Amino acid sequence: MYDGGQKTREVASVSQFQLIATTAFGLEAVVKRELQDLGVEDIQASNGYVEFSGDENMIAKSNLWLRTANSVLIKVGQFRASTFDELFEQTKALPWPDFLPKDASFPVNGRSIQSQLSSVPACQSIVKKAVVESLKQRYRMETFPETGAGYTLEVALHKDEAIVTLNTSGDGLHKRGYRKLTAQAPIRETLGAALVLLSRWGIHRPFADPLCGSGTIPIEAAMIGANVAPGHKRRFAADNFVWMDKQVWKEARQEVEDKKRRDARFEVFAGDVDKAVLSLAEYHARQAGVGPLVQIVQQDVDKFRPETEYGCIVTNPPYGERLWEEREVRRLYQTMGRAFKPLETWSKFVITSYTEFERAFGAKADKKRKLYNGRIQTNFYQYLGPLPPREGRRLAESDAISGNAT
Repeated sequence: MYDGGQKTREVASVSQFQLIATTAFGLEAVVKRELQDLGVEDIQASNGYVEFSGDENMIAKSNLWLRTANSVLIKVGQFRASTFDELFEQTKALPWPDFLPKDASFPVNGRSIQSQLSSVPACQSIVKKAVVESLKQRYRMETFPETGAGYTLEVALHKDEAIVTLNTSGDGLHKRGYRKLTAQAPIRETLGAALVLLSRWGIHRPFADPLCGSGTIPIEAAMIGANVAPGHKRRFAADNFVWMDKQVWKEARQEVEDKKRRDARFEVFAGDVDKAVLSLAEYHARQAGVGPLVQIVQQDVDKFRPETEYGCIVTNPPYGERLWEEREVRRLYQTMGRAFKPLETWSKFVITSYTEFERAFGAKADKKRKLYNGRIQTNFYQYLGPLPPREGRRLAESDAISGNAT
């Protein structure tokens, strides 16, 4: 908050925070690699989240740049709690006035897994009361209006271990701001980006999703290729935290603009047989700011015959759950196998929950990785083609970045 050009804080100053980036199961290593690319060194990965430390700048940067995380949280405290008294006293002892101003709106979310405190509503109520008691001691107030900015808290219990956090993101980080229209069974933007990153695709190679649906995967690929930060079109809960210096956000967003590869040229192909769903893909690509970078074509997958070599296919075809019958899905996967087989220099990556995929596709994957698409357990089948020749790769990447590619 600013007053007459001088920053004043309604809460105590905290220079370093213990942070948590939550993610879908199976993507922890991807988030860790993203954080390393942001310059973070001390990173601990656990099931479903990654812990790291950072200052206000890192809160802003991680929200703006993390492509595969669901949210960025401040870990306010962690402790054992097998009784409501323990939960109350331990929560009350945490430094809540360092984070919450006296007018803060602070709803409490909760979840409990394999813990004696199994009633989530009761845990939420206890945490709320404990926070209020902590704030009373600092602000000398009996009631709190909660008319100010939102500071969403969460208590997560697992085997009687409680972690209490403050959400800096607000809405989930998959909400980039470009997908305002939806199609049936869309893949989340965070998972779409993760599939591209797991493929290790680079702008020196052509990229294709021949079953693109509403376009999430190729749009995420184009954003990666052009180095467009996934959070560049949205705001976050921490934008309104009174203790976050507005200059931090201003500089972080300027860095986002400075790092865009505005003249980069690379091939991203998006195809689908459904004309209506492709209109959504075109709209989403424009909204994401990568419309000119994505070639969108109405085309059945069996007509996919790229003229270039050493490309990368990443696709999320129908699984046969709710939308299609198993027989139709099996036929589609057989068609994909025939269409992709001649592409000997291409790498192919397919995510699906269909357990007989390899048999229908006609080839055993080089690698498989278990991932979750929402609540659906899937496998990410990886067919690894040869890498481009080293000299050609170097020249292609140089041309792509400089905008001289033809």
